[in-house]
Amino acid sequence: MSLVENLKWRYATKKMNGETVPQDKVDYILEAARLAPSSSGLQPYRIFVISNKELLKKIQPIAFDQAQITDGSHLLVWAAWDGYSHNSISEVFEKTTAERGIPSNAMDDYKTRLWGIYEPLGKEWHATHAAKQAYISFGLAIAAAAEQKVDATPMEGFDNKALDEVLNLTEQGLKSVVILPLGYREENSDWLVNLKKYRTPKEEFITEIK
Repeated sequence: MSLVENLKWRYATKKMNGETVPQDKVDYILEAARLAPSSSGLQPYRIFVISNKELLKKIQPIAFDQAQITDGSHLLVWAAWDGYSHNSISEVFEKTTAERGIPSNAMDDYKTRLWGIYEPLGKEWHATHAAKQAYISFGLAIAAAAEQKVDATPMEGFDNKALDEVLNLTEQGLKSVVILPLGYREENSDWLVNLKKYRTPKEEFITEIK
């Protein structure tokens, strides 16, 4: 099936059946998320993969008791950097030059320009920008899940600060941004499963400027 057909198949699953998603499918989804583009290649976020049932039970109340948290197989949590620093940017560029086999100072001028732009914008802008990068990865994970015929439910409905505390994210310089339960739909009890997908018609959604 094409990507478009897979996206037509997927929907925000409301009821999952508890079946475990095979590890190779989870790995595929995560690899798609890891390979997502990000501004300057910084990837200013990390993904936490949770399958521990006791921990998922603790997270469910934080996410307004949404059943997919515990009825799903895995919960993916995107946690973005709480800010940029000269050191954090330098570390990424050092690893990049090493991987590419080029001199370690090859990106120094770009790094200096980048930090010169980022530093005065402040911590709040940094955190927002990092979160936006996480969403690019998040979108590719949703598409990859659809390709693997794994159901996924995008969620912003959770208490970020409470989840940060449960996962000890603050100590790691991270803030939870968005979460994604993975699993398989329970077709007999999901009210949304057979409803027609609606999206804004392309004539309204797309404006061509030639």
